[in-house]
Amino acid sequence: MAGVSAVTTLAVASGVAVAAPAGPASRAAPSRPAAGTAAVAGDVAHQLALVKIHIGATERHRLAAAARRAAARREARRRAAARRAAERAAARQAQQSAGSPASAPAAPSGSPQQIAAAMLGSFGWSSGEFGCLQSLWNSESGWNPSATNPISGAYGIPQALPGSKMASAGPDWQTNPATQIKWGLGYIQQVYGSPCAAWSHEQSTGWY
Repeated sequence: MAGVSAVTTLAVASGVAVAAPAGPASRAAPSRPAAGTAAVAGDVAHQLALVKIHIGATERHRLAAAARRAAARREARRRAAARRAAERAAARQAQQSAGSPASAPAAPSGSPQQIAAAMLGSFGWSSGEFGCLQSLWNSESGWNPSATNPISGAYGIPQALPGSKMASAGPDWQTNPATQIKWGLGYIQQVYGSPCAAWSHEQSTGWY
């Protein structure tokens, strides 16, 4: 070693560069991670992050779908309950209607002429038609609900022939003036259009 130092000193003094001899091998320093390994690690971390994001989104979708299904089941139960309630209410209403007698319309009252005058409006005629109707049935039956023509057998206030035709207006056609008048006004409306037209025909032919 002393000789080497002397040579080095001499060389430096003379201006000659001399390469220092290689010293004894030292212990190797720990190596740093390679760039490729770092890139792989970063890619793995990125992939894990993506997986976590995907799992989170999938879970949110699952929970949202479950909530929608639960809401649909609740709505279906609500509608079914409302339908059953409506059906029960309709059944109760039907039972009540069946148990209580239907209110019948008030029957016309008064004399046959008063009954006829009250019915004119329901056939679309004004009160001015009543004078013709009164003359017509005065001539036919005298407004007698039991009047019977001895020759033809025509019966009642309107002199229906046969009298059983008036059954279409009610089963009490033989005795109820209102039933007879209702049928007679319907007949006049269908055949002549109005009491005055029927009375005009009666005057010219002796019948209507």
